[in-house]
Amino acid sequence: MKKNRGRTGRKRRRKHLQSFMNGVNCSHKLEYIKLKKWLKDRGFEDSNLRPAEFWDTGRGLMTTKALQAGELVISLPEKCLLTTGTVLRSCLGEYITKWKPPVSPLIALCTFLIAEKHAGAKSLWKPYLDVLPKTYTCPVCLEQDVVSLLPEPLRKKAQEQRTMIHELYMSSKAFFSSLQPLFAENTETIFNYSALEWAWCTVNTRTVHMKHSQRECFSLEPDVYALAPYLDLLNHSPNVQVKAAFNEQTRSYEIRTDSQCKKYEEVFICYGPHDNQRLLLEYGFVAIDNPHSSVYVSSDTLLRYFPPLDKQRNAKLSILKNHDFLENLTFGWDGPSWRLLTALKLLNLGEDEFTCWKRTLLGDVISATNEEQTLDVTEKICLFLIEETQHVLFQISQLKRDKENLKNHLALIEALRLEDLKILQKSAEILCNSKMATP
Repeated sequence: MKKNRGRTGRKRRRKHLQSFMNGVNCSHKLEYIKLKKWLKDRGFEDSNLRPAEFWDTGRGLMTTKALQAGELVISLPEKCLLTTGTVLRSCLGEYITKWKPPVSPLIALCTFLIAEKHAGAKSLWKPYLDVLPKTYTCPVCLEQDVVSLLPEPLRKKAQEQRTMIHELYMSSKAFFSSLQPLFAENTETIFNYSALEWAWCTVNTRTVHMKHSQRECFSLEPDVYALAPYLDLLNHSPNVQVKAAFNEQTRSYEIRTDSQCKKYEEVFICYGPHDNQRLLLEYGFVAIDNPHSSVYVSSDTLLRYFPPLDKQRNAKLSILKNHDFLENLTFGWDGPSWRLLTALKLLNLGEDEFTCWKRTLLGDVISATNEEQTLDVTEKICLFLIEETQHVLFQISQLKRDKENLKNHLALIEALRLEDLKILQKSAEILCNSKMATP
């Protein structure tokens, strides 16, 4: 018998494959050893979670024991959390309290992160800063060539987000300059745009929700952020449920799972019932086979199949706009959404049916002709979006060959577009079956 062909060899191969699927334990790496020691000095004890690299999600946390529903996953003491309270207790505190108009809690946290990163080995938070991502994959950080490949509604939101960060930077420059006494180097060099972008992404992608009492030294924006070292290594899955909150009795941020997790598997939490466009916009990743995912239909695409000579065109558009039926029109895994179908039913009302527009918005069937025309137009829109998505996927494949430096970012957009394609193809199948079932 050849070597490794027997039962022992099969067991060994299965064990090796399972180890690969479960993830590679990274707790021996120096940055994690230092982080765990740093956390232990602040009262955090954990014997069940290990940092690991997983083939599908990248860096995450693995459990060394089976977890049951309702079990405590992690309890991180208040001393380990980075909040606006942490910022005020630092050397930045007196500058923040004196500054008028008051800075936002978000800017306070971003300023602290930039300052501590600049401090390097002198920072008390260095073990945490060392394991934070050096770069992010949120759309605000992507090259314009990559952003142009996003679906139109997401592209628009990404541009709005980019504009917001730029305005945040411009409005904070005077405050950054006031910190000059704390630094030997020019503050314009330390607190530059790319530094703020990194800090903003760190806060936006990695904080847990933790409400703090309003302080006079901050603007009226909600103070709901807390950076949670080690806990923030937990990845998102749309298929799990957890309870997460700050426990006032134990003075710790705690997460309990409502799902079971086998020994040596990755432990997931849920960031919320977000579709992939929201996940990419806010966190910089997509979830494969996400049950919450949708493909959005822009108003421009909607009107592409709407008769331009319709005398009631403007009136219909006005009704849809006034009743908020030009936004959040989607295709999902179960086909076109009720909102999309309702908007299209109203647009397809005949001249003699227009007076029934209120009944249409309530979901009433107006006529067999209206129902048939609506299904026809919905199918055309779906097929148009399939063709558009396939074209973009072809563009991505070309760019991946030509632009090696953008390969990882392009792969992310490709994953989003492939999910969209699956949803649209499923919707086309549902629409085809609906039309065949219509007498």
